[in-house]
Amino acid sequence: MPNNSINTNTGALIALQNLNTTATSLQQTQNQISTGLAVSGAADNGAIWNIAQNSRSTVSALDSVKQSLQRAQSTVAVAVSAGQTISDLLNQIKTDVLAGTDTSLDTTSRNSLNQTVNALIGQIGKIVSNATFNNINLIKTGGSTLQALANTSGSKFTVAAVSLQVGGANITFTAGASFTTATTANTLLSLVSTSIVNVNAATAKLGTASNALTTHLNFISSLQDTLTSGVGNLVDADVAKESAQLTALQTKQQLGIQALSIANSSKSALLSLFR
Repeated sequence: MPNNSINTNTGALIALQNLNTTATSLQQTQNQISTGLAVSGAADNGAIWNIAQNSRSTVSALDSVKQSLQRAQSTVAVAVSAGQTISDLLNQIKTDVLAGTDTSLDTTSRNSLNQTVNALIGQIGKIVSNATFNNINLIKTGGSTLQALANTSGSKFTVAAVSLQVGGANITFTAGASFTTATTANTLLSLVSTSIVNVNAATAKLGTASNALTTHLNFISSLQDTLTSGVGNLVDADVAKESAQLTALQTKQQLGIQALSIANSSKSALLSLFR
């Protein structure tokens, strides 16, 4: 037989405990719906939060890697464009120098060709001096090696500079190169032909580096997306499921309040014993 004590209402205590449990669950569900996160802090799930935070750190750091690679990509693109233009100019120079090797050519015509060649050589110099991006010039003599971030550990992606300057390692004739006879034109023709081969090879090397940068940048972007999705899988809430849970808990809370009210009112029946 239950104890009809007026000091201790066991039914009300049980109802209150259940109501508090429901309120706690309701608050957690509301937080998940409002934030969209099943794990929004270390208190929710310490192990999952730790893994997610480490991944978030990597995702954030990869932004710096991408920016570094994009700057390098632009720098190399400028160098490649300049190299291709210089190659085209060398082809024009070769055409005019070859015409100057014709022994039947008169002096006036040969001098005119020489002037054209001098102007084209001057254009090469201007292109080299202007092929700069982010204060880096990869094609001038003594140009600095380009280094970009390759990963979040600080490893570097390196692109070596190539000299496309007149009188440098790849363009073997000097800025003052000229010809006045068929013989000197033949000498210059040999130097120009060698320079064309060298410049094309150097430009192709830069092009390969550009492709490698693009490939690595695409990989970093894909890696960042994968990590972001992974974090979402760990901590994101199933909003549809939690919405259904919210309705159930709200109903349960209302029933709990009614149960507590009934338990509290049950002691009033004892008053009838004193009437």
